[in-house]
This record gives sequence, C-alpha cells and structure tokens, in this order.
Amino acid sequence: MKYTHNIIIEKPIIEVIEKLDATDNLKHWQEGLISVEHMSGTLRELGGKMKLIYRFGKRNMELTETITKRNFPNEFHVNYTTKGVRNIQHNYFETTPEGFTKWTSHIEFSSTNLKMSLMLLLMPRSFKKQSLKYMTDFKNFVEHGISVANA
Repeated sequence: MKYTHNIIIEKPIIEVIEKLDATDNLKHWQEGLISVEHMSGTLRELGGKMKLIYRFGKRNMELTETITKRNFPNEFHVNYTTKGVRNIQHNYFETTPEGFTKWTSHIEFSSTNLKMSLMLLLMPRSFKKQSLKYMTDFKNFVEHGISVANA
C-alpha cells in the first residue's frame, strides 16, 4: 500500500529540521513511544539504526528504524520494520513562498506475513490516519510546543 501526505508547518525549514532530527523530541510527537535505543551506526546518520518501543493500550510494539537517506534540509528517508510489516518513508521538505515548511511524505507499507497482508487490505485507512496523526502532532509540537508526552 502506497500513499502520500502533505502538511504545511508554519515555521522556517531550519527550525523544522532541527526538531525533526533530535531523538529527544520523538516522544513529543510520536504518541505511544516509550523508549528509544541506539542499535548501530552513527545515531541519526545514514545507515544508523534505532530500536523504538511503543505502547498502544496493553500492547507493545517494537520497530527498527534504519536511515536510508539523509540530505537535510531537503530529504530524509527511513525504513521501519517490525513483525509482519515494513514501512518505507521518503520525506521531502521545501520552503513555501511565505517562509514556512511544506513536508511531503511518500509512505509505503508492505507485509511479510498473511495476518498483516489482511490488515493492510482490510484497514488501509487506519495506517493512513496514523501517519497523518504523527505529522499533525509534529506540526503542533514545532509550531506551538504541544507535546503528546504530556497528554
């Protein structure tokens, strides 16, 4: 499943990238994130890997993040893998005529087992909704300092 989301963040691109690139900020816009662990490579650099653990209700989910392209301030590509699913994100940033930042995220989910294949087929809206929620929460964090960690 492939889709694209766009969002305008009413802050300059440099400020957006600084907040996006800081590992300590993840908890402020990725609801459910309970821990981050550096695994290999240089943290937040090309090839770097982190383990991210999320709690959704009573269920924990562990993801491995691998940075596949880092060309700030314009591009940041990353792969996420977990049981049954691989998520590829190609993120692009550009300055709008107003001096704001347009964030475009091309997202692809693919399954590695039958259960997740069925979920992707039957519930595509929930994946799209979650992606847009993270982007919106990031926008609110950058523009207004609103943290989902305080919710």
